[in-house]
Amino acid sequence: MDTLKGLLQKNRILDSQVIVGPKIGEDAAVIDLEKEADRYWVVTSDPITFTTEEIGYYGVVVNLNDLATMGAVPKWFLVTLLFPEKSDIRIIERVFRQIHHACRRFKISFIGGHTEITPGIKKMILSGHMIGEVKKEKLVTTSGARPGDLLLLVKGVCIEGTSIIAREKEAELLKKGISFSLIRKAKRFIFNPGIDVLRPAQIACQVASVHSMHDPTEGGLINGLIEMAWASEKEIEVDLNKVLIYKESLLLCREFGLNPFGVIASGALLLTVSPSESSLLQKAFKKNSIPFQVIGKIKKGPARVLKVDQKGRKELKPLPRDEILKIYENP
Repeated sequence: MDTLKGLLQKNRILDSQVIVGPKIGEDAAVIDLEKEADRYWVVTSDPITFTTEEIGYYGVVVNLNDLATMGAVPKWFLVTLLFPEKSDIRIIERVFRQIHHACRRFKISFIGGHTEITPGIKKMILSGHMIGEVKKEKLVTTSGARPGDLLLLVKGVCIEGTSIIAREKEAELLKKGISFSLIRKAKRFIFNPGIDVLRPAQIACQVASVHSMHDPTEGGLINGLIEMAWASEKEIEVDLNKVLIYKESLLLCREFGLNPFGVIASGALLLTVSPSESSLLQKAFKKNSIPFQVIGKIKKGPARVLKVDQKGRKELKPLPRDEILKIYENP
């Protein structure tokens, strides 16, 4: 993260229409196409690198999440698909079905991209690109967190990681004595509780003045929190004991020695609001049966994250890589 931060700081934006450019914690760019218009364009790009099963669905959702956390409505999707030589046509057709299904589900238009058979690669690669719109007064950024805000976590952590472990390591988990029913349930985590955050983000923006939103992905909750702190240049105090970790996630992480707070966490939503707004927000989440918890608060101070518990306060450092990579190291 430090290396990327340094590289991005050297970037110079040449176009005054760019409202939000590349920055740690900001997962989408914001463009003011027409100064007199009431909307911004929000654009993002995200690849799928950890799994190939359900890759089409993953590709659509991880991109729409980047837009949802900025208060935007995802509208148009493009994708680059690279397939290894001798790929079965049925696999290619399946990926396109997954993309079409996800786009229909979230009312997004699939408008183009690029597809090819690529020599030298061993598994398919997807890189998605999403465009959406947001009313100018409704734009939310990761950097918008304010001192005094409460930090909420919507749903739990390790949703995406749980599904990846179950899909990539099913045979090994069965040998370890993990039941087929649990593995099947874990595989379905991408749909339930789901790796998308569009609905909770939209509900939040409808009922409250949300100052900041972010979806923790690579590096899990730990890196997601640090990205929020760096983007907003604020100190975040967090109580990890209040974080929801699903029992299936705990079990699968334990089997491979993973820290669930550092496992890829698409499906979780971090957001900050003033205490006066939190009751409206919490009431709306309860009404829609969306789990949430206040896990911390935003303070003035250096850009850092402090874990707070009975033992005191300890600064969390960014993870150099996602914990999920450990499953690929085991024979």
